[in-house]
Order: sequence, then C-alpha cells, then structure tokens
Amino acid sequence: MTVHNPVTNIEIRHAHFFCGLGGGARGFNRGDARVGNLRARFRCLGGIDNDPGAIADFATLAGVAGTLLDLFDLDQYRAFHGKEPPPGWSQAGPDDVRRAFSFERPHIIFLSAPCKGFSGLLSENKSKTLKYQALNRLTLRGVWLALEAYKDDPVELFVFENVPRIGTRGRHFLDEIVQLFRAYDYAVAETVHDCGEIGDLAQSRKRLLLVARHTKKVPNFLYQPTKHRLRGVGEVLERLPMPGPWETPAGPMHRMPALQWKTWLRLALVEAGSDWRSLNRLAVENGQLRDYGIAPDGEWFNGAYGVGHWTDHANTVTSKNQPSSGANAVADPRISGRDRASTLGVREWNEHSGTVQGESFPTNGAFSIADARIDGHHKSVQLGVRGWSQSAPVIRRNMAPGAGPNAIADPRIVDRKPFNNIFRIVDWTKHYPAVAGPGGPASGVGVADPRSGPRDDGYKQTKYRVTAMDEATGAVIAASTTGTGAFAVADDRINDVRPRAFRDGKASYQTGGHYGVLDWNDISLAVSGHAKNNNGFNSVADPRAPGDDGAASAAARMPASSENLVCIIRALDNTWHRPLTTLELAALQGLVDPEEHLELFGLSDSAWRERIGNAVPPPSAQAIAGVMGKALLGAWTGQTFDLSNEAIWVQPIAIAVSLPGAIA
Repeated sequence: MTVHNPVTNIEIRHAHFFCGLGGGARGFNRGDARVGNLRARFRCLGGIDNDPGAIADFATLAGVAGTLLDLFDLDQYRAFHGKEPPPGWSQAGPDDVRRAFSFERPHIIFLSAPCKGFSGLLSENKSKTLKYQALNRLTLRGVWLALEAYKDDPVELFVFENVPRIGTRGRHFLDEIVQLFRAYDYAVAETVHDCGEIGDLAQSRKRLLLVARHTKKVPNFLYQPTKHRLRGVGEVLERLPMPGPWETPAGPMHRMPALQWKTWLRLALVEAGSDWRSLNRLAVENGQLRDYGIAPDGEWFNGAYGVGHWTDHANTVTSKNQPSSGANAVADPRISGRDRASTLGVREWNEHSGTVQGESFPTNGAFSIADARIDGHHKSVQLGVRGWSQSAPVIRRNMAPGAGPNAIADPRIVDRKPFNNIFRIVDWTKHYPAVAGPGGPASGVGVADPRSGPRDDGYKQTKYRVTAMDEATGAVIAASTTGTGAFAVADDRINDVRPRAFRDGKASYQTGGHYGVLDWNDISLAVSGHAKNNNGFNSVADPRAPGDDGAASAAARMPASSENLVCIIRALDNTWHRPLTTLELAALQGLVDPEEHLELFGLSDSAWRERIGNAVPPPSAQAIAGVMGKALLGAWTGQTFDLSNEAIWVQPIAIAVSLPGAIA
C-alpha cells in the first residue's frame, strides 16, 4: 500500500529595511524551499524607506504597502542635511519599526542600507565628510533598530547587503555591526557574492553579504545558492522591442534618452567591448582629432568627399577616382583590437552587462551596447603611408595613393638637395645656366627681373602689366591676352558694377558678373543654359542661418556640444552604439521580464534609474530566500544536518554559522 503524505505549506515572513522600490521583497516573495513534506510560502510584511517614489513602487512590486520613515537619529539628520529637521519630524524608534510591519514578527529581515558613502564612485575625501559619515552610520543604526524591536522574540535570520567596498572603507562600521549581532546571540558570516551568478542575470554585480543566524533558533547549516554563468546582454534585450526616440509600445521607460551631443560623439568613438579608455588611443593635435573629420549628414555636390556605406554599391569608376571628385571613400568596418572596462563602455551583444548603478548613464558606466541587429564587418588600407623600414605592397597597375598604401615616409629630405632645374628662378645678379633647346620655364629656369614700372630710359614692362585708368593702352596685337602684353586696366568704376543695366535712372557700366553674388533683395538675371558661379551672377547672399524655416534643414548643421538630442550611431563594426533604455536596465536587474509591462512612479528617467540601480535584483533575492527557507524548515523540524550536494555557503563561514556564538 502506498501512503501519500500531503504537502504542508509553512509561512515564512520577511521584512525589509531600506527597501527601495522593492526588488529584494519581490524576490523573497518568489522564494521556493522544501524539506520533506513541508514547503515554504514566503509573505512580505512590508518595507521601510525615506523615498516617497520608492515606497510607491514598493507597493507595486512587493504587493504590500511600504512605510515612509526616516531612520536617521537627530545628530545624523543635522549632519546630512545641514539644518534642523522640519516641524513634526521625530526620531524613529523600535515601536515605529514594529508598527511598520503591522506588529507581526518576521522570520527574516533583509537590510540594504545606503551605499553611496562606501561606493568607489565617491572620492575618498568626500566619503569622509560629515554628510556621508552620517549616511554611513545608517548601517549600524538600522541593525540596532531591527534587533531592539524584536529582542524579546528574536528574528531567526538577518541578511545585510551592501557594496564590497564597505569591507575596507567602512570596516569599523562592519566590526561594530558584528559585535552588535553577537551581543544579541547571533553568529555572523561575512562574504562577497555576485548577484549575477546566483540570480542567473546578464550583469555582474558584486555585493557584500553578511548573514546573521540566531544560534538557539537556527542551529543548522546555511547552504550556498546555486551559481549560474553570466548571460549575454543580448539574451535579455533581444526579447524586448527596439527602442525609439520617444515613447514606444513598451511604455515611457523604453524610450531613448536625450543625451548631449558631445556624449553621443564620444560613444561613437568607443569600440564595442571597450570603454572610455579607447578614446585615449585617438590622436589629438591642437585640441582636434587628427584622423577624423566630422560633418553634417547630407547630400554634397557631386558626392565630393563622400563616404559610402560598406553595404552600398560603389559609384561609376572613372579615370580620376579621388575623394574630391566623388563619393570614392568607404566606411570600412574591418577593425581589430579590443579593450574593456566601465566608463563610457560599449558592450558587445553576447556579453553580460556591468553592474546597474543608480546613475546608469553612458558617462558613468558601461551602459551602451553594440546592437547586433544590423549586419556587416571588413578592413581597408586606402591612402596608406609606409615606414622607411617597411616592405612595399604588391606593385600594381594603379599605384596612386588612393588605391593602397603606395606612399612612403622618406627621411632623407634633409640629407639631399631637391631637383631644382624645372621652373627654377635665377636671381638678377647670378649667372644664367646653359640655354637649352626648348627654353621654356618648364624645361629650364626663369629670371627675377627687378625692372618693373617706368624707368628713366622710358622702358615699360609689358608682360602682365596693368594700365592705369588715365593711361593710354599699349598697341592691340593679334594675340591680346595678359601673357602677351599690358592688356589689363585698373578700372576705378567698381562701385558702379551692378547686375542691372540701369542704376538710378541712368545707364550703368556692367561686367559679365563673373563670380557675382546677388543680394537677397535683388532680382536675378536671366538663367542661361550653362549658369555657373564663374560665368555670371549665379550666386546669392542667403541670410537664413542653417535650421531656419525655409532654409537648410537641421541635419545640415553641427549641434552644439551641450545640445540634448537622440542620435543613431552606426559604428564602424556596423552595429548601433546606443545607451541602454531605463526599461532595459530594469530587465538586466531582473525587476521585470521582457514580456511584462513595467511603469514606475513618476516621469523622471533619472529618478527611475537611481531606484533601479539601488535595487536588489529579484532573482538574486529569490535564490537567497530559497536557501534560507530551507534552513528554517530544517530547524523547525529538528533537522540540524542535511546530506546535500549543494555547497555550504563558504566553508570557513559554514563552520562559523554552525557553531553557537562563533564569528567568521
């Protein structure tokens, strides 16, 4: 006969100090633990925070109302805010804590105190100011309030979470916290874990974890959550729709942020998989990029100096395929070399992201991505210059610089005299070289003749001479050009040169208008069949600045460095370098599944990003809740030892948490 033991659900209550928007609470609610026929069912009692926006989000994510409560004592408030508290403010005490959790006793308390003062994003000197020391002391005060509120019936397990740097910059606070736990009969274990590994996330998020176990209530081991590989960013983001410049069907959190133009420009120059340090490899001369030019995107006359896309077809190959005669250059994506870190970083599609921080913008972290949803890759050697000691490339039929690295950096220019016969000018006092047959400037030399203008002997220079307005001209000969005589005149009637035939009612002198420019208020002349700028008044002085109504579009001008706008950066590797949207950051944190809809309180991207960056990833909290729930169920059933293939949570600490009164 088979006997089926029914599964019994056992409630495990959890509460949260410095709860933020409720990421930790959301994860604990999803916790799963089972020992024998007992299964844990987690229920959140509430959370405490001093941010109204975070408390509003907490109710949405945790499913229970949070409490808006300032946990500063009076001295801390004065030091942090630099002023007295407002009327009605009072210092929180143990009664306020019990009231926040509806006077129910939790089995697990999770504390994630503010970490700004311990973060490496804050300078060492600034972290030592009274303001941030007051903020740092919240770690100690929060633990004391939680312990004192339930000293008559102690909480079974505490989880204290913060940035790893608290272990060095806030070492004295940690030591005091450990001593405080010991005074209340807790054994303490301290370690550093990666939320990304235990939460199966696409980001690496190193955090310090301090676990306190009441020695009389929980005598058994606490096992380590299962670790996973860090996933690639694309594994999460490919399930989201493409973001847009404004609101998309995924909601306002999935719009592209408007960044300053200089930030977009820097992102465009960062290689995928690298960060701001790749900018150090750019050559800068006199404050300008030496190897790059930046111009507005638009149609150029005849494609002059145009750059074709790697996937586009080329223009017709003509006899002079030079940059100035057409779009005869190409944006070659075949680059090599990788580096990576954080600030202004661009992540590759198959990489995991960096830690999602409170200010997750491109300028303070690797929060941009080379979006692989565009195709292309290649490499080029156009207009190359070989070093003196290098070998030459294959000699081909067309060895022009535009066809390959067919130029050379020749160091011998200071060691030899240049060839100086062709077009050479001989000084008036020097002897003349041998007279060769052709006798033209291109086949020999000329002379610098100082005899210009009238002289005592009546000599007048004739070649290229300009006759004054009141002088007689020279004889008109058959070939009357400037090179064969003085056939130019200094015309003083320049003020009368107009594009009209009459001026002030009188017949007016008028030239052909070569290179003439019409005033904006003038009428144009007849448009001839071959109207160009050098054969008439075929240009106009346009007073409309680029971007004005009726003039050139905004795309034809360069933005100001601080102008906020949304851009599309099509990088050399043919991917889209862009910032992560707020919704994508939430998805990387595990706050929302890509198929879900998430709307946080307020309409500020910066406020959303700060709360998201401060959040505990729910999948990581869920993993922690599972192992803690199993430890509690084991303790409540008298099971102090469990034969398991799971790793004990850091061996030295496992020994510490298994012995009454021990400390790691």
